[in-house]
Amino acid sequence: MRKFFQDIKADLKFKTAGPGQKLSEPSRVPREKPRAEAALKPRQGPTDEAQMAAAAAMARMELKPKAKAPSSQDAIKNQVRKELMAEAAASEKRLSPEEKGLVSPGKEGGAAAPSVSGVYFICPLTGEVVRKEKKEKHLREAIQSYFSVDPVAASIMEIHTFNKDRERVRVGVETMAKYLDNIYLHPEEEKYRKIKLQNKVFQERISCLEGIHRFFQAVGFETKTLPVPGQETTEDYYVLKEEMLTKLEDLKGYKEQLVSSEPLRAQLDRQLCVFKPSPEAARFELPNDFYNLTAEEIKREQQLRTEAVEKASMLRTRAMREKEEQREMRKYSYTLVRVRFPDGYILQGTFYAREPVSVLYSFVREALREDWLPFELLGPGGLKLTDENLAFNECGLVPSALLTLVWDAAVMADIQASGEEQPASPLKPELLSRVQTLS
Repeated sequence: MRKFFQDIKADLKFKTAGPGQKLSEPSRVPREKPRAEAALKPRQGPTDEAQMAAAAAMARMELKPKAKAPSSQDAIKNQVRKELMAEAAASEKRLSPEEKGLVSPGKEGGAAAPSVSGVYFICPLTGEVVRKEKKEKHLREAIQSYFSVDPVAASIMEIHTFNKDRERVRVGVETMAKYLDNIYLHPEEEKYRKIKLQNKVFQERISCLEGIHRFFQAVGFETKTLPVPGQETTEDYYVLKEEMLTKLEDLKGYKEQLVSSEPLRAQLDRQLCVFKPSPEAARFELPNDFYNLTAEEIKREQQLRTEAVEKASMLRTRAMREKEEQREMRKYSYTLVRVRFPDGYILQGTFYAREPVSVLYSFVREALREDWLPFELLGPGGLKLTDENLAFNECGLVPSALLTLVWDAAVMADIQASGEEQPASPLKPELLSRVQTLS
């Protein structure tokens, strides 16, 4: 190989002599040795040391990053890195969560306005919008207030919402349903109208559930202390009130409501915003709410990023890289997505990191004047988001992303050919009336 490059160099030197210079004589650099000489001195193979040196050189060449123009995805990764550094610095200084969310990476003592103030939820009972950390408390207060409206429904909400072990809830609800079915099917049997509170099944499956005792009270049971037959002791029971025997259909309805109910969930507020065209569209300043990390994990993340520099010098398989990328994506619970329209206007919304991309298409379509217009969304690098069933984190669109909307060319050509006057923007007028400037 070395001899080949020497020959090329000699040829170039011979052919490119400048004015007034004598051309080098080709004969001074023989291109190949006589066959006899070559036969007398056979070429030796490279030594083990030379082979190891060559392999190391090739590895360094493969690892050397190629120069390329920074993409929006690169900018997002850099921003995430800066945010994590800011978080670590804030936790060291023991700042409050609000203060930590306003630390500006790269500016000493400065504050950068976040792209969104936090993650918010809409309470299904009150319709109020509350911040993430206040969601559970607000739900409890809302359900508590609902007892004055419908105590049965409120107690069922408690059972399904605040007991996190879904399997335990299922077993408890099925056992309670059996109790109520026995009463409905055998109202004449007094034994079915009494439930011993110290019963092992009741204790293990039902009594441990939050909200269960309020449910029994709401559907017509009362607590009574009754003597144990044949003994001088007493035990506590839930006993169905006599008047409920005339309301057995109501009791059946309560049972069906208990079995069919689902946990009460606050809805993620998309925080829809529309921005004027801006060169700052790819710049994101995210608050702490978007990161699924505790203060300790943030410090650990900083350490891992330092170690990543050393890791980069090692050859890794594709499977190893994909596994690390998947672990990286699981760190985020939410993502902030911006969609830039052909006219430059920007639509912004908040999504769960594990929601399918199909919800983003619906989100964009609901913002259009003409929701039938076909369009596609292009991710970083111009890649089409064709599989709408994939989640945001599976597409690499977390914790933030800037996408581009493109119209169907054939449909737009037909619209232009029709000669009808088109609105200045495809977005709904009510959205354009509150357009903001992206800073």
